Amino acid sequence: MILRSKVLRPNRVFCGIVLISCSMVALCTAAPTTSLHIVKYYQDGIAMANETTVNYDWLEKNLPGQGDGRTHFFHQGPVFTEIKEDRWDVNESANFKDMGAVRGTSVRDLCELVGGMEPGDEVMVKSGDGYHVEFPYTNIYQPAPRQGTITVCWFNGEESSVGERQGTGYPPGYHVGMRLVFFADNSTNREGKHVFGNTDMREVMPAETIHLFENLYPSTSGYTVKWVDEIRIYPGGYHGTSELLPKSLQSKMDETYPPPPSAGPTPPPANTSPALPILAALTGCGVFLLRRFIS
Repeated sequence: MILRSKVLRPNRVFCGIVLISCSMVALCTAAPTTSLHIVKYYQDGIAMANETTVNYDWLEKNLPGQGDGRTHFFHQGPVFTEIKEDRWDVNESANFKDMGAVRGTSVRDLCELVGGMEPGDEVMVKSGDGYHVEFPYTNIYQPAPRQGTITVCWFNGEESSVGERQGTGYPPGYHVGMRLVFFADNSTNREGKHVFGNTDMREVMPAETIHLFENLYPSTSGYTVKWVDEIRIYPGGYHGTSELLPKSLQSKMDETYPPPPSAGPTPPPANTSPALPILAALTGCGVFLLRRFIS
């Protein structure tokens, strides 16, 4: 038994190093995007029924725009408390993530370029590094006002006031673009802000699509995919696995900072360059994976 333990441990270390290397490759390919590949599959989810590729310049000139470049839209991060109900923050009082004064194209209009969705279908919004989120027909075609239009943003008219820096203008100046943002109305926020809050998520999203940070804390910022490069329509729903498209931590909002022991969450430091959050996340992922496979 002792000999077997000594043999297995180096192999596990090697596997950890391999996984870290794979993560580094994915991170190196993550960058601002300027075009979208839009595809609709047949029922088998493999063969393509229709596809097209468009850039943000074409989108701005040919499809209805969302946003005015002055109004800021917000998502909400995790609310760290031991009281489960308070994590939903009904009053939308904590940990807003300012997405900037963004403009973009609705996912619905993007879907229509390849034939659109039907009830029962799901659409995947995917980043270049593999992170992806899926939404059913209703949330795309019949969004509640408190959710707002789900939009792929290709322009930011003004920098964020709280949370992660976005960059301004078009990509690559808008260095987290193209980015997925929910254009919620201001009906549920007492300060009149356009916030897609955690309680909004609970009210409008199917249970299986609710995002939980560390599987504990509701957080709508998990939907805000950075560097969107592909829109995929799956008739009857997406039935793939995370192994096929790994859910990276890089292309969504940075939620990896720990809460202080006696206070609320400390927001990540402001970044003016996309390389800084990428390098920081790479270091964290590397340490986590190495510890996991050595232990």
